[in-house]
Amino acid sequence: MKKDTHPAYHDTTIHCACGAEIPTGSTKKEIRVEICSKCHPFYTGKQKLVDSAGRIERFRKKYEKFQQKANPGE
Repeated sequence: MKKDTHPAYHDTTIHCACGAEIPTGSTKKEIRVEICSKCHPFYTGKQKLVDSAGRIERFRKKYEKFQQKANPGE
């Protein structure tokens, strides 16, 4: 193998926002993630509540004028 062609490989730890630490190896010295298998809803079986009603209302309010122009007889 040629010398100095591959990046340095380190023992590192992945740090999640939930506080979980996962030991691994990488070319990076430090890895930080927002979500991991210990806190992701797919793996935990818990769903996070999403404010979908608020999002729908904001969408309707934003496009209310366009809808009124398209249906003037109603």
